Amino acid sequence: MFEDEMIFEDDPSGDDIVFEDDPSGDDIVFEGDVPDDVSGGAFFPDDALFNGMPTFVMLFFVIVIGIFLFSIFKGIGTWSKNEQSPRLSVKAKVTGKRTNVHRHGGHAHEHHHSHTSTTYYVTFQFESTDRSEFTVSGREYGMLAEGDEGMLTFQGTRFLDFQRNPSEEHTDA
Repeated sequence: MFEDEMIFEDDPSGDDIVFEDDPSGDDIVFEGDVPDDVSGGAFFPDDALFNGMPTFVMLFFVIVIGIFLFSIFKGIGTWSKNEQSPRLSVKAKVTGKRTNVHRHGGHAHEHHHSHTSTTYYVTFQFESTDRSEFTVSGREYGMLAEGDEGMLTFQGTRFLDFQRNPSEEHTDA
């Protein structure tokens, strides 16, 4: 029924495909040029973009996980450094205040929701004219005003407390 050699003349590429029986009798061996549409098929095209997609997806996840782990380790490092730093109390003056507002929004089940978060910063100037900016709570931010002088207590980059000097107009003479 099968011959040693078969030629398909209806090949759309115009090239002939020649099949020969393997001497072992197990496999069919292709000889000659194979058309492009035979190797990949309609669902698995034989192009670089499709074949590179699993690598791209894997690389994307590795980068995302890497950024996540970097953030965690950086936070732990900052926390550890602050814990090892001494608590200092120094005379300081409030020289600046600022906020950073982050707006987050999204859609879920045809409902739009948004969320905002605010980070509060206060800049202090020391007697040596050096300045440091600290993240503070909203309550602390609201109670401080530019020009306030007093004792700043901090540990590393962590704000702990600020005690204003009593103003002269509030003291009993």
